[in-house]
Amino acid sequence: MAPDPSDASSASSPAPNAVRAADLDWSESERGDRFAFRRKRLAERAGGRDLGCSLYEVPPGKRPWPTHYHEGNEEALYVLSGTGALRTREGAADLDLEPDTYVALPAGADYVRQIENDGDEPLRYLALSTMNHPDVTVYPDSDKVGVFCGAPPGGDKNARTLHGYYPRDAAVGYWDDEPTTEE
Repeated sequence: MAPDPSDASSASSPAPNAVRAADLDWSESERGDRFAFRRKRLAERAGGRDLGCSLYEVPPGKRPWPTHYHEGNEEALYVLSGTGALRTREGAADLDLEPDTYVALPAGADYVRQIENDGDEPLRYLALSTMNHPDVTVYPDSDKVGVFCGAPPGGDKNARTLHGYYPRDAAVGYWDDEPTTEE
């Protein structure tokens, strides 16, 4: 049980907070016929700051997210039930996902990934992440990048000072459109 924030003694002597997944509602997301998941944000509800943890459930034949990797955050997966595949970068072996499988996904292009439920039952897993910002998320299939400042992916959207998705080839020169002469 979380301490009462109005209790002055809890503010001066912090204590761990706990949350039960069974006590949280699922949030659901679906996009087209390829992507769908249900999620419970465990770390956020327990007051986590530097480490995120969510419980995911992915229906058979679906994926939770597009193929991507993070430049600023490490992620990890721990499979609770169901089966699936972790699709990796071209030329690397895909990984089978089954109960009790733990996968470390450091930041960087070598750890591009996409989860797919290739089984007949929901794939349920814990997703853990460092909550660093800024972060840049790269999406190789669509050749775009996501920029997250003020709050990391999965963090408080209202705290973001800059957030957007951009084509990788939308580069401009450093001095483009800058006033370089006095008017």
